[in-house]
Amino acid sequence: MTAVPSTPSNPGALTVPPFAVISGAQVQRALQGHEKQVMEVVEATYRLHGAGDSVNPPSYFLRFPDRPNDRIIALPASIGGQARVDGLKWISSFPENVAAGIPRASAVLILNDHDTGYPFACLESSIISATRTAASAALAADWLSRGRERPTRVGFFGVGLIARYIHTFLAGSGWSFDEVGVFDLSADSAAGFRGYLEQSGTAGRITVHDNAEDLIRSSDLVVFATVASQPHVENVSWLEHNPLVLHVSLRDVAPEIVLASTNIVDDVEHCLKANTSPHLAEQLTGNRDFVHGTLDDVMAGRVTVPEGRPVVFSPFGLGVLDLAVGKYVYDEVTRSGELHVIDNFFHELRRYG
Repeated sequence: MTAVPSTPSNPGALTVPPFAVISGAQVQRALQGHEKQVMEVVEATYRLHGAGDSVNPPSYFLRFPDRPNDRIIALPASIGGQARVDGLKWISSFPENVAAGIPRASAVLILNDHDTGYPFACLESSIISATRTAASAALAADWLSRGRERPTRVGFFGVGLIARYIHTFLAGSGWSFDEVGVFDLSADSAAGFRGYLEQSGTAGRITVHDNAEDLIRSSDLVVFATVASQPHVENVSWLEHNPLVLHVSLRDVAPEIVLASTNIVDDVEHCLKANTSPHLAEQLTGNRDFVHGTLDDVMAGRVTVPEGRPVVFSPFGLGVLDLAVGKYVYDEVTRSGELHVIDNFFHELRRYG
């Protein structure tokens, strides 16, 4: 560790942290099988965010005029508590990757030291991003099903990597289902997800549905994990059995369904923008009265989820969650003795040479 030159007002107080690179393999080893611990990290982060001990600015989108379907997103954030870290997730979404047989999303996470601002780690972050998304969804499924009959039939609408991670976190946190429904516009994706479910050994009866209506009507818990850019589920009657909906992809259900449901979000300001389904509902009504509260409100007991209506959880995805999970990974890799430090990464440390 190289020391920063002392300042007269605070001599020797600050040092430049060593800079480390953490690979995807290390990230996966730190997270795999630790679903309950990661969910505890995510829950604590939601509570910190709800208490105002975080900074989570709007995401910044880099778009390309010649490639309108592609984008790269910057999520800066800062979190207090025990993590006490700042940073940035830089995540790309290139949908055509899927046809080439590689994942749509790729990402890195930069962690910055709270006291000096120096970056101290760069982590492969597509796994962290999928993990925090899945942990958030599983946490919501737990809290929002309290006081209601616990779902025994789950339906996955869109079955890519995120759906796999969500199922892993549901199973890893104690959920079991008598029936698992699968629906995807791609027959290959549906078959691949069915194969994953069979290999996992945690699924009940598996049904691949031919249409969206059958999947939704036969599920008490519906997971939307698509790449839809605008609503495509419009019939309110499909949800007349009042399921719990994890609306992870945010743009699947029509605003009419939003207005007929109890709506819980992760952060109101973040969720009601960029033409998400809740944002479209706001545009339709001119108000936000249909939003009942945040997941933190539910966990703190400030909001009670009523029975007799569908419940829709719409998480925009907060950068503070990436930071918290990333810091958890960093700490785990450090404890394992496998932290790969780049010597002399910061070289020019004296103002005058």
